[in-house]
Amino acid sequence: MKINKIILVGILFIIIAGLLFVTDLLNPIIHPITYLFLMGSSKGKDIIFFGLMGLFLISTQIFKGLKIDSDKFLKISIILGSITLISGILLEVLFRYQMGIGLNTIFMTIGKSISSTSILHTHLLKSIFGEVITNIMGPFIQSEINTGVGLYAYIPEVGKLIIILLPILFITLLLAIRNKRFVQTFLLSFFGCCLLIGALDGGMFATPSITGICGVFLIQRNGKCIEQIFEYIISGKKVCDECKIIPPFKDTLDLIIVLIKRYLPYIVAGLIIGLRFSIAILGANTEYYEVDIYNPVENLELNDFPIKNVTHEQNKTHYIMDSNYNEMELLNDLKVPLNNSCEYYTVSWNIFSYLEPNHIITNSYNIFKTKFL
Repeated sequence: MKINKIILVGILFIIIAGLLFVTDLLNPIIHPITYLFLMGSSKGKDIIFFGLMGLFLISTQIFKGLKIDSDKFLKISIILGSITLISGILLEVLFRYQMGIGLNTIFMTIGKSISSTSILHTHLLKSIFGEVITNIMGPFIQSEINTGVGLYAYIPEVGKLIIILLPILFITLLLAIRNKRFVQTFLLSFFGCCLLIGALDGGMFATPSITGICGVFLIQRNGKCIEQIFEYIISGKKVCDECKIIPPFKDTLDLIIVLIKRYLPYIVAGLIIGLRFSIAILGANTEYYEVDIYNPVENLELNDFPIKNVTHEQNKTHYIMDSNYNEMELLNDLKVPLNNSCEYYTVSWNIFSYLEPNHIITNSYNIFKTKFL
């Protein structure tokens, strides 16, 4: 195996991953970039991203003479990636059914590892991966890397079978990247990393998952055309008719079919994003927050929060809180008084709390829900 530019780039990515693991010096440079496609980038995701990118790029240069139908494995990766993302959401639904908690809530564990999960951003598979990594190299994992192990005790057993799909997907992606030109190799490596990270941390509705699955689909559909567009930008080489914005067509029906085939990845991305916001909107409780605290300690006080009502049951305390509180701020603020003061707690979500002015959005939505839902 000769050391070429692709291998050097791969080695550089792995070196960056190593530096991120042992030091925080690169964080101010790396985070603003990875934040855009890793959905609120964290140190753990950054390390995995650069490590995977390096492995993907280097793998394309190993055993180059080996004949593999990479296009076939690319299709398998799309199917397997879709199954993995859907299975992650179904696991979240099963988890909530077994725990007896609502679908439109955020589940929070408390203790040595504070972890959260919801249908909109699931961390269940991450917790299984985190448990394995912690057992292997726990003392070396820095405190700012959240492995999600706090959720592990609550995960349905079937989750341990679903996690097996991730290494299989990794292998099919490795085979799918082979025997392609540089632009497709680099883009497919990038999208493959996003898909694996999104499936592990976030689930189907997370930004890296949507970027990954739709990006892999895009390369499968239009990879050669993307390669030609890059060549046109760099050298001015003419793009073939098949790769133009509107490809050749016979009639109106043929045009519709051609455009659907060409732009289907974008349509799929739009549908997933639309589904995500539909679930977030329809599941939102804009009138108040419901906070359920399970197995709380005696004399638990939440005096600093805008509490409207409190009810006590056998193993939980149910709070109604003012909806003007920002959802993320509420989750973060509750961590302090509830740490080591309960087993776990849930918070109903309110996507509109991230918008300003919040009361205008909330009132408009309440009117719409009253009349039409």
